[in-house]
Amino acid sequence: MQRIHIIGGGLAGFTAAITAAESGALVTVHEAHHTLGGRARTAEGPYRTNDGPHALYRRGPHWTWLAQRGLLGPTVTVPLSQAGKLRFRLDGALHRTPPLALLRLTRRRAEHAPVDTDFRTWATAQVGEEGARTAAHFAAVALYHHDPGSLSAAFVQERLRRAAALPPEARYPVGGWAQVIDRMAARAWNLSVRIETATRIDPSDLDGLARGGPVVVATSLDAARSLLRDPTLRWDSGRSALIDLGLRTRRGDAFAVSDLDAPGWTERFTAQDRTLAPAGRQLVQGQIPVAPDESKAAGIARAEDLLDLGFPGWRDRVEWRREALATGRTGAVDHPGTTWRDRPAIDRGNGIYLAGDQVAAPGLLSEVSFNSGMEAAVLALGVGEQPRPARRPLDLERS
Repeated sequence: MQRIHIIGGGLAGFTAAITAAESGALVTVHEAHHTLGGRARTAEGPYRTNDGPHALYRRGPHWTWLAQRGLLGPTVTVPLSQAGKLRFRLDGALHRTPPLALLRLTRRRAEHAPVDTDFRTWATAQVGEEGARTAAHFAAVALYHHDPGSLSAAFVQERLRRAAALPPEARYPVGGWAQVIDRMAARAWNLSVRIETATRIDPSDLDGLARGGPVVVATSLDAARSLLRDPTLRWDSGRSALIDLGLRTRRGDAFAVSDLDAPGWTERFTAQDRTLAPAGRQLVQGQIPVAPDESKAAGIARAEDLLDLGFPGWRDRVEWRREALATGRTGAVDHPGTTWRDRPAIDRGNGIYLAGDQVAAPGLLSEVSFNSGMEAAVLALGVGEQPRPARRPLDLERS
């Protein structure tokens, strides 16, 4: 039986581990932290906030993969009573409906948008400059990027259509993403996967692991670059200011506010999942993409402006608050002339494979992690069918 080592106990790592173990491989998962999940962790405490992805998309391959294995668990969607409380900020005021031009653009099929043209240019030709601007800002909810209009038209249009789909594609795991991770870990355990937490792998450890069989590096791209001592492992990602609030409940609060004046989004996640906060309390979260030269404080200030519009009196109702700046932790973004195929390859040669949300795999947000995890496992399993090339020791002097 072939031994496969997985470095990283998050979504990508456990997808790879389960895929490999189901095919008969002996699998060990190495997780540097004391808890599993990576960016899919859910905070403990009265307010159960997700550190990573918030939603599963029903048309994504990972939805079917999880459901087939009984790992999906209960999920919820936005109730109709709350869907009517979605608001849009445009020209500094709240509106109940988005501009007609934005709605027209969501009807355009993603394959009609060019790869080698930026979204702003293409969308302007379709619906005019104002419509292109508002559509780009709305799409930021699935991009976490400060300037969606500058990205590849094909890349943005696919995410715009899926984010605006009716009925909504998004489904939310009840209790947060940690529930999904727990079920995946239990499945892996039942398949005899060895799970080692608080185990940090360094480059010298990696060389030893690789001599015993293929290794899947299912970490962030930054961590993989350091571990593999490979400076080419780079791809652009977003940068967002994040705010989490525990508020006393007030009738009349918006479900969510989409900023069409600039990229940004705030949402009351307890509208669909009451388990995320204590009784009589609401969990509101916001993400505001910020430019490379912008501070976290600037993004938080913009989030507070949205909160003032959609959640009147929120400042007097705060019982818990957390802020963060997510840099390079929001998935890959593709610039004009590039697609997911141009990102760092999964197969790095010599029995080393990459998995994560910034590598060469298709999908939206966390779907990239799932797809790359499955592909990495399949490729790793194939290594045993042919002689493996000798792997040179890591050159620790190389930067």
